[in-house]
Amino acid sequence: MLQQQTLAFIGSGNMAEAMIRGLLERHLVTPEQIVASGPREVRGKELHERYGVRTTTDNVAAASSAHIVILSVKPQVLPRVLTELRGHLQPGVLILSIVAGARIRSIMHGLGQERVVRAMPNTPAQLGKGMTVWTATEMVDPQGRTQAKAILGALGEELYVDDETYLDMATALSGTGPAYVFLFMEALIDAGVHLGFSRHVAEKLVLQTIEGALAMARTSRRHPAVLRNMVTSPGGTSAEALYQLEKGGFRTVLSKAVWAAFKKSQYLGDLSEKKLEE
Repeated sequence: MLQQQTLAFIGSGNMAEAMIRGLLERHLVTPEQIVASGPREVRGKELHERYGVRTTTDNVAAASSAHIVILSVKPQVLPRVLTELRGHLQPGVLILSIVAGARIRSIMHGLGQERVVRAMPNTPAQLGKGMTVWTATEMVDPQGRTQAKAILGALGEELYVDDETYLDMATALSGTGPAYVFLFMEALIDAGVHLGFSRHVAEKLVLQTIEGALAMARTSRRHPAVLRNMVTSPGGTSAEALYQLEKGGFRTVLSKAVWAAFKKSQYLGDLSEKKLEE
């Protein structure tokens, strides 16, 4: 599926490295098939020494002969990059963007290309444990979608959706999701310290508890409400704790947070689209 394909990463940050590492570990490509472009020569040298891939500071040189171009730059530099690459790409090249807030229409307009995939990964992708939601234009044929699926699968789990609106939803739920989990972990650890545990012990208890609960949820395939009821005895400690969480509006606050992230994602997408079309 990716044999004989040259992949150009425009942007060589952490997420690009995660993709490169995953692709090589899964033996989907060879180092010779990959070229990574970024503004810092030192960073390019790091990637070459770690993975044997080709590197450059010239975006056009990296992308001009590539069959698949992965846009992995910061959102604020995307307009410049699109202008730079326009007219220098092969006809029918597959564009895969993981740039937050950059909509397909803007990328198509900026590059003059129709085969565009847009994806929303999250930060655990850097460990190969990510969740990536993606979509594609109608001009991306089955082969192109298979290639995109393989590349994004190098980051962990992937899910295709047929409407770009779902990417704003995914941004709010899975994209921002690790931040919610980390805040919950932080609050639990602080609660443990308040009880009298050392921070080291509280952290160990919380991390293992969350890891174990996740394993139970994955293996049992039961609804979280069923699992919660299994550890909630009438009149017990769990019941008392859950009562306080519900009384404090835990579900409502979390729902509002996700909705706020969704609306913010839409706003940033509108703003990015406006800037790219100026």
